[in-house]
Amino acid sequence: MAKYYIPIVLLIAATASQAWGQYPVGDNDTRANSYRQQTGEMPLQSTGPQADRYDTSRAPNRYDSNRYDTSSSASSAANKDATSAVNKVAPRPTTKFTGAPATLPNDGGQVWKEYDISAYTTRVQSTKKPEQAIIDWILRETGYEAWHSDPLGVLSANNRSLRVYHTPEMQAVVADLVDRFTSSEAATQTFALRVITMDSPSWRTKAQPLLRPVPVQSTGVCAWLLAKEDAAILMAELRRRNDYREHSSPYLMVNNGQSTVVSAMRGRQYTRDVMLRPDLPTGAELQPGQVDEGFTLDFSPLLSTDKRMIDATVKCDIDQVEKMIPIMLDVPAQSTSRQRIQIEEPQMTHYRFHERFRWPVEHVLLIGMGMVALPVPVDGRPMVPGVPFVTSPARADLLVFVECKGQLPDPQRNPRTAEQEPRSYRGRY
Repeated sequence: MAKYYIPIVLLIAATASQAWGQYPVGDNDTRANSYRQQTGEMPLQSTGPQADRYDTSRAPNRYDSNRYDTSSSASSAANKDATSAVNKVAPRPTTKFTGAPATLPNDGGQVWKEYDISAYTTRVQSTKKPEQAIIDWILRETGYEAWHSDPLGVLSANNRSLRVYHTPEMQAVVADLVDRFTSSEAATQTFALRVITMDSPSWRTKAQPLLRPVPVQSTGVCAWLLAKEDAAILMAELRRRNDYREHSSPYLMVNNGQSTVVSAMRGRQYTRDVMLRPDLPTGAELQPGQVDEGFTLDFSPLLSTDKRMIDATVKCDIDQVEKMIPIMLDVPAQSTSRQRIQIEEPQMTHYRFHERFRWPVEHVLLIGMGMVALPVPVDGRPMVPGVPFVTSPARADLLVFVECKGQLPDPQRNPRTAEQEPRSYRGRY
């Protein structure tokens, strides 16, 4: 019988050997790699601790004498930790970059100049960085994109010097602006700035012959120039109206090129939200909120070198709360199964104006911003007379008068005149 079993055993062994060659499991097996190359499969690669499970070079062998050696297990764990640390390499940046060139690019003919601005910055005491005003006016005159595109430009300043790298044409514009700052040595100018509102724009009917229009870019805004004598006549006529309201102090002291702000804001409290608090008897805690309403007027003048023209930027922001919309929320409480708490949502109106003007010193600039939200917080007025419950948001015709009163005397040169200057308008804002 043995002669019949021997061929059967040999046949089973040959079949098992062939199956083992068709399904390789390790990269270190030359037969397995040869088979993968013939069939087009990629050899297995180790990608970390998960791939180590399929690495036959590290798989335990049942004939290995160190299979149950604890020192060998610890070494294997250390190797896995080392392999994991190597695989966690910081990603390399994909953006290509180069180092600093030996010289600055001058494909547009750029030149480097440094301007001494210490004569201006040492005189300004109203701000810690007076040189920022020079930077701001250069950007207003030349445009922001001129310094962030081709050709390469550099604009930097400290309290001693202004460093500029640009084309000769741009350097000429910068030099003219710097002269306008340094020639006056930051002389303090006095301006009359009045913010006036009226319920109706009908004042223009009588004032039209006195007004000389000037171009304005903002939609819905008009601007005019008046002689100082005509401006005084117009102001006297407006004061006779019952709806005349003035919202600012008549005088401002501004360093040439710097900015000053006139503001009349107030905070309005309301219930913003509710936070559930089961530990409280009411079951909820009210979350208070505050919204600011009123107006802010930013004024920045710059005189020309010959002191005959004024360049000024006027920025006006108005925020008005039209009404508070009530919202009723159902909140559980300990004492009752149901309670209703009211919160509020503010309905607001915002007005934004930002324009640059240029006019002669001997004239008065008048800006009519149209029927806008009233710049002072007031309650709404009735839409229908006699019906107080039907109200509308307050609207008014907003006017801004700007007049240059001249240079404030220097207390070091003329101390007697400086002592006679009124002090009532200091610190009102």
